[in-house]
Amino acid sequence: MSGMTEVSSLTGRLLVATPALADPNFDRAVVLLLDHDEEGSLGVVLNRPTPVDVGDILEGWADLAGEPGVVFQGGPVSLDSALGVAVVPGGTAGEAAPLGWRRVHGAIGLVDLEAPPELLASVLGSLRIFAGYAGWGPGQLEDELVDGAWYVVESEPGDVSSPFPERLWREVLRRQRSELAMVATYPDDPSLN
Repeated sequence: MSGMTEVSSLTGRLLVATPALADPNFDRAVVLLLDHDEEGSLGVVLNRPTPVDVGDILEGWADLAGEPGVVFQGGPVSLDSALGVAVVPGGTAGEAAPLGWRRVHGAIGLVDLEAPPELLASVLGSLRIFAGYAGWGPGQLEDELVDGAWYVVESEPGDVSSPFPERLWREVLRRQRSELAMVATYPDDPSLN
């Protein structure tokens, strides 16, 4: 059955919250899917910076974290756990991944935050630290997609490290070559329009 191929293909793509999505956890969220298969989905919200400096919780990684050098709220699940997402430029799928980094999609991968930061310092293009993640059980994300809660679009390595995360929702939509580009102009509060 080709269903597995369809489901697997969302890893590495972005979920962009539609204006109709009512869950406040995901209002105007841009989620990078790190894993998506028949067992469920896991991703991180790329545009939710917190006031917490990376150095306050993971001192060794602070110098490697991109601007703004804060922890991002990756989602509503397991807020007491940290995930590191990093871009390693120039790496191809055939090459061995650097020690302490696991490729997710293209140049984007997960960092082993237990590893010494020095292992990756010379190869990281950018690093972002997330507290928590967004998770969906089997079939749950597919149901939300059918309900029109998310737009699914291609990610770009720069999305992970956008220096202006508050602009990411509009920027990702604006770069689409379809009617989705128009959604970027959707007002924050349509009742004021």
